[in-house]
Amino acid sequence: MRTEAETKSLTLGDVRQVVTGIVVVTAVVEAGVAALLTARFLLGHGEPLGRALYLGVFHAVSAFNNAGFALYTYNLEDFASDPWILLPLAFAVVFGGLGFPIWVELWRHARRRRERHHWTVHAKLTLATTAALLVVGFVAFAALEWRNPHTLGSMSVADKLLNAFFQAVVPRTAGFNSLPFGEMTTQTLFVTDALMFVGGGSAGTAGGIKVTTFALLAFVIYTNIRGETTVHVGNRRVARGAIEQAITVVTMALGLVFLSTLCLLTMTSFTLDQVLFEVVSAFATVGLSTGITADIPLPGQLILVFLMFTGRVGPITLASALALRRHPRRFEYPEERPIVG
Repeated sequence: MRTEAETKSLTLGDVRQVVTGIVVVTAVVEAGVAALLTARFLLGHGEPLGRALYLGVFHAVSAFNNAGFALYTYNLEDFASDPWILLPLAFAVVFGGLGFPIWVELWRHARRRRERHHWTVHAKLTLATTAALLVVGFVAFAALEWRNPHTLGSMSVADKLLNAFFQAVVPRTAGFNSLPFGEMTTQTLFVTDALMFVGGGSAGTAGGIKVTTFALLAFVIYTNIRGETTVHVGNRRVARGAIEQAITVVTMALGLVFLSTLCLLTMTSFTLDQVLFEVVSAFATVGLSTGITADIPLPGQLILVFLMFTGRVGPITLASALALRRHPRRFEYPEERPIVG
C-alpha cells in the first residue's frame, strides 16, 4: 500500500497541508526574488526606494507566474549585462514553471528530511527533462548566436554565457528577452520554437504541451526501438492511459500549430520562420515575438488570440476529458494489426 501511494503525484491526504505548502512556497520564492531585484534596482541602477520596490515585486511575480511582462520598452535588453537581474528572474521562471505537484513534493521532502523520500515518476520526469532542456537550450543558443553581431557577438564571454542561459530559460513560457529575437538566426528561432512548444511542468503556470508529455513520448519511442511493449520509467510501469493522453495532446497541438501557421502564411508576406515563431509563441502562451505582431491583419491576430486561449486551456482540458470519459467495454472486437511505416 505504501508503494502504491508513493506513485501518486498528489495523494488524498490533508488538502489544507497541500494548499499551505503551495502558498508558502509561492510567497517565499516571490519575496526572495523581489528582495534581490529591489536591492539591485536601488543600489545598482539608482532607482528611488518606492520605484525599486515596485519594479522588484512586479518582475518577481511576473517571472514566477511565467507571465513575462516587463516594465521597459525593450523588455530586459537593457539588463543584458546584469546577472543580478537576469539570474534571479531565471530562477523564478524555472521554479514557477515546474508546476504545483512538484512544489508540493518538494515541500513534503523538506518537511521530512530525516525520512527516506521516494520521488514520484512525475517528479523524476519533470525535473530531469527540465534540466536536460535547459542544457540543450543553453548550448544551442551559445553555439548559434556566439558570432552574431546583433545578439551575442559584441558581448564579453561572461555576458555571452549569461544571456545564452537566460534565453534558454525564457522560452519555457516566461516571455522575457534580454536579446532581440528579431535579430536572431533562423536556426535559433527554430530551437526556440521547440522549447516553447514543450513548455514547462504540468498543473502550473507554464504553457506548451508540458515536459512530462514530451518525456513520455521519448520513452515510448525508446520502448518501441527496443522491441518492448510496456513503457517503464525507472522501476515503475507507466499507465497505458497516460501514454494515450500524451500522444493525443501532442498530435492535436501539432495539428493546431500547422493549420494556424498555414492560415497566417496565406494572410501575410512574412517568412515561415517568423510566422511559425509567432504561432508557437501564442500557443505556448510565451509572449515572445520577432516584431511582426502589429503588422499581422486582424483575422490573423484573432487566430493568435484563439491560440493563446486554446494553448492555455486546451491541453489540460483535453487530458482531463480523456481521463473522465472512459467507459469500460462489455465486449472486444477481434484484433488486427495494420501495416505501419
